[in-house]
Amino acid sequence: MTEDSAMHDLDRDLDRTLHAAQARFTGGLSPASLARAAADWSMHLASQPGRQIALARRRGADWVALTRLALGLPAEVLAPEPGDHRFDDPGWQHGPAALAAQAFLRTERFWGEATEGVPGVSRESERIVGFLARQIMDMLAPSNMPGLNPEVIAKTLASYGGNLREGARNLVEDLATLGRTATQPLPMQPGRDVAITPGAVVFRNELMELLQYSPATATVRPEPVLIVPAWIMKYYILDLSPHNSMIRYLTGQGFTVFCISWCNPDAALRDTGLDDYRRLGVMAALDAVTAICGAAKIHATGYCLGGTLLSIAAAAMAREQDGRLASITLLAAQTDFTEAGELQLFINDSQLAFLDDTMWSQGYLDSTQMAGAFQMLRANDLIWSHLVRRYYLGEQDHPTDMMSWNQDATRMPYRMHSQYLRRLFLNNDLAEGRLEAGGKAVSLSDIHAPLFVIGTETDHIAPWRSVYKIQQFCAGGITFVLTSGGHNAGVVSEPGHKNRHFCRLERQPGDLYIPPEAWQSRAACEEGSWWPSWAGWLGAHSGAPGKPPELGAPLGHYPILGPAPGTYILQR
Repeated sequence: MTEDSAMHDLDRDLDRTLHAAQARFTGGLSPASLARAAADWSMHLASQPGRQIALARRRGADWVALTRLALGLPAEVLAPEPGDHRFDDPGWQHGPAALAAQAFLRTERFWGEATEGVPGVSRESERIVGFLARQIMDMLAPSNMPGLNPEVIAKTLASYGGNLREGARNLVEDLATLGRTATQPLPMQPGRDVAITPGAVVFRNELMELLQYSPATATVRPEPVLIVPAWIMKYYILDLSPHNSMIRYLTGQGFTVFCISWCNPDAALRDTGLDDYRRLGVMAALDAVTAICGAAKIHATGYCLGGTLLSIAAAAMAREQDGRLASITLLAAQTDFTEAGELQLFINDSQLAFLDDTMWSQGYLDSTQMAGAFQMLRANDLIWSHLVRRYYLGEQDHPTDMMSWNQDATRMPYRMHSQYLRRLFLNNDLAEGRLEAGGKAVSLSDIHAPLFVIGTETDHIAPWRSVYKIQQFCAGGITFVLTSGGHNAGVVSEPGHKNRHFCRLERQPGDLYIPPEAWQSRAACEEGSWWPSWAGWLGAHSGAPGKPPELGAPLGHYPILGPAPGTYILQR
């Protein structure tokens, strides 16, 4: 190494160290990205006096309406947005609380109008400025102020301040565990309360363990099911409690089920790339499933990022004329990232350069950093409403299996996460045919296996219209299902779950493309869970049932290494 290159590396390391330190105070957000967006918006708004006059007129009308409401005169009463439950308590309908709520809702509307649709402002800047405005408004909501919140006031009077004493106790407990979440016991333990479907670990490498589940029926379909979960989360979102475990449901429907359990990487895996996850994850699992079951065909299922990875693997397999996939199921998984939901707030060149430096300093993206980003997207529900209930109302958390799983987050290797965000989110290389697997470009159009694709109605992470875009790339048969719920609850939608519905429409090979809006008008809708519909579809693409395979294949170099759920699931 020359002296100049050594000095360059030292200079670069200084910059990275500074950015990593800044990230601790900004929640991982790039100050340069925020400043650029704010400048873009403010400069364009400043040069538009007509828009300023319209906003001033709106603000004046709001003050007139608030004055009339304060005097008891008729005036427009705003309702919260659908899904906003901060003002559900009847106490918000009268007195000072009602006036405070109306003032807040009008201010919220004003800033929405001020930050949206300003001519000349880039979409990226508009999203960021709107996000910042929402964060500030969510923080200043009157529901967060105990002296204004009628629910807090009523409970304080009824309990003689007992709720505040309990809230103070909760605050002390939370402060005592601050920064030690990874060492705190989970409310529901994997292998004891959740992830308890019987099975065994039949393969392990540095990135994943492969779980094979015990048969639950006398006969099984000859085509096994391989599940590829996202590496951003523990796999057992699909194996929660027995009543809502997708894996247990599939075994009960006569399928042999395998599932990848990703490791929770540390700094030692910092240089592990996206293609390593394909090669050591999906492809290694397919080889093991083939050897254990002797199956010529396999039903592959991918959830979230696991579905994106499965799509890459399937395209590479098609390129190499590897015909082992009987079908592909994608659960809330994107292949085109031009409309990738609210996570796009954190995806631009400035933000990713800042994030790269943050990850470089530790070798991975910490689970708390990713969790913080998701919480900010829904700060109203996941931050402020939770604080009100825990500290002002003095309520204890009563976590469900899904809430417990949500606390069990994972890290992501520096190189892989940087590649994923840049190549897929920022550059959209997969959809545009530039992404490489095994050193060669892959194309989604090469995939001809039948597809079963799930989108969820209220998904903030993988919006259903973004998931739907796979129909523009694959000309084979596609069954698209839109189900009620969000990114997690829409997938974990077991039979018997109340208030569930789904819509389904099949596109045959050679059929013309149907836009999302037209799809909605043509799809057949049903009440209940989509799981039985999927199981029926898998069955229609399977052979006649036969004798279940043994767990593992010792003679084929796949011995049983231990019971499910394995050891990687316990890494924190």
